[in-house]
Amino acid sequence: MITVIGTGTGAPLTPDAREALAGAALVVGARRHLDAAGLPDTVARIVLGPLAPALDAIGEHLAKHGGNADEPDGPVVVLASGDPGFFGIVRALAERFGPRRLDVRPGVSSVATAFARLGLTWDDAVVVSAHGRDPRTALNVCRARPKVAVLTGPGAGPAELGAGLRASRRVLVVASALGDPARERLERVTPAEAAARDWGDAVNVVLCLDEERPSVSAPARTVAGAPPGPAGWALDEDAFAHRDSMITKFEVRALALARLGPRLGDLVWDVGAGSGSVAVECARLGAAAVAVEKTRDGVERINANAAAHGVDVHVVHGAAPTVLSDLDDPDAVFIGGGGRELPAIVTACARRARRTVVVAVAALDRVPAARDALVAAGFGCDGVLLQSSRLAPLPGDVTRLAATNPVFLLWGERPPARTTPVTHTEVEGVVQ
Repeated sequence: MITVIGTGTGAPLTPDAREALAGAALVVGARRHLDAAGLPDTVARIVLGPLAPALDAIGEHLAKHGGNADEPDGPVVVLASGDPGFFGIVRALAERFGPRRLDVRPGVSSVATAFARLGLTWDDAVVVSAHGRDPRTALNVCRARPKVAVLTGPGAGPAELGAGLRASRRVLVVASALGDPARERLERVTPAEAAARDWGDAVNVVLCLDEERPSVSAPARTVAGAPPGPAGWALDEDAFAHRDSMITKFEVRALALARLGPRLGDLVWDVGAGSGSVAVECARLGAAAVAVEKTRDGVERINANAAAHGVDVHVVHGAAPTVLSDLDDPDAVFIGGGGRELPAIVTACARRARRTVVVAVAALDRVPAARDALVAAGFGCDGVLLQSSRLAPLPGDVTRLAATNPVFLLWGERPPARTTPVTHTEVEGVVQ
């Protein structure tokens, strides 16, 4: 077996962990873990950095002993932070050597410790790793959810999170050196304060909290993590405040949401938002949502609609495409307005969107230009003309069909890019 020992957050090693270390022929871990273990000079050791060479060395060591890590000259021990099965090295070891060859002895995770220090429950928190990853997913989760724990890494620490969350009302709690009586710190800062500091290499985890919008949970939760998604979407128009029926009708919104595919970790723009119905629905489905609206009364309506549905929508007051340059790149964009500026708006959005652009157009004359803009940006383009008739009452207890205005819905999808596997060391807790 390969024994994987989670060191916890400052707790001393258990007697059985020390026994495993005493009989080890090879010990793998971060330098601080190896130094703290008090290993004799005769024990071979590997300092964790890039993960692939460490796995290769473990494989070579096992091969020397016929693949048997239980032989007297063969035992392997891997030291890791916190719970090594939680965003940790267990995943890589199990994929390489098989889970049956692992004896995992977890410690307390940095996430659990940080929430415990604050006296907060965390069964309703979303945990996201930015260790060795593009921090945009972590940022979008923080924008969308009121209680998030972020495992950090180089280039994706408190400063980067703070810079990306400047426009939000979030509070960041930066937990460093957890479990070290002399160095442990939990600092509550604004995003701007976090962005302005150099946090060093002792950060374990960053908690991102929206204290104005506490996470809603039943007295006794059944499922941990993010709350379940809404039971329905494409809400009726009367679920939103709007002006003179200037709102994306629910039939159109239903197909638009299907093409946008909003989900946790995504960022969606709703351009020409009007009532913000699309942005609010995207936020209900877990995405971070930005609503761009040029009228002041429209901005107020969007804020009211977001509050009424218990979601956080970042509202940008201004005209597209000018104001789009200051926004982070979206995964998907819905364009519900634009007038004569529509081709320029579609072009600007298509240049920035990572996945999808959806355009709702009422005027037939504007369809070709919108389609051309999507195609010119390299998107595959498709669309439909949506015509629907709703049941409507007539005097005498009878029903008629009332036609709604037809709407063209176009969508462009960016061809998928080839990706290369990530080969970093995934270790929960302090960056290795």
